[in-house]
Amino acid sequence: MANSGLQILGFALALLGLIGLIIGTILPQWKMSAYVGDNIITAVAMYEGLWMSCAFQSTGQIQCKVYDSILQLNSALQATRALMIVSIIVTLAGLGVACMGMKCTNCGGDDKVKKSKIAMTGGIILVIGSLCSIVACSWYAHDIIQAFYNPFTPVNTKYEFGSAIFIAWAGSFLVIIGGGMLAATCPKPAKSAPAARYPRAPSSIPKDKEYPPSSTAREYV
Repeated sequence: MANSGLQILGFALALLGLIGLIIGTILPQWKMSAYVGDNIITAVAMYEGLWMSCAFQSTGQIQCKVYDSILQLNSALQATRALMIVSIIVTLAGLGVACMGMKCTNCGGDDKVKKSKIAMTGGIILVIGSLCSIVACSWYAHDIIQAFYNPFTPVNTKYEFGSAIFIAWAGSFLVIIGGGMLAATCPKPAKSAPAARYPRAPSSIPKDKEYPPSSTAREYV
């Protein structure tokens, strides 16, 4: 029962993490305009995401524009896009494999050891998927920090972290925790019973008694 509860909790956390990854990937608030310097204009807030850039005006109007060409994007944005998509696909696959190996499901047969191994495999796949998204978010965050502290970057074009990157980070850590719980349900190897030892029967022949050597040769007179 303990392993079954751990599997359900790990699966639920990984599912919530997957939802966070999808929401974070879609939202355009990966970075937002930073209000630094002497001339601070708060009438328009600029946001940039993985797929589009948006301008939020103080009047409530929102204008978004999808990126025209992939070739115009920098390497950090392209890598983040690819890693987030890979992370979502791998996480979905890990949830499918883990669902087959959970004790509360009928998939994967009735062999408990086999089902536990399948659940452990699903947990490992989930951990791999979450690592992809963590690398993607960290890479994108590093690019934002470098541009912010670059003295040659104009003040009105500096950005800081947006809400979407934190949602993606939170989803990644939920997936890695859930995958770790599923991977921890690996069955322990069964201990083999020790071989029974029986006392040796005492020999009925005295050790000091000698027998004449048998001979197959016949003697003729």
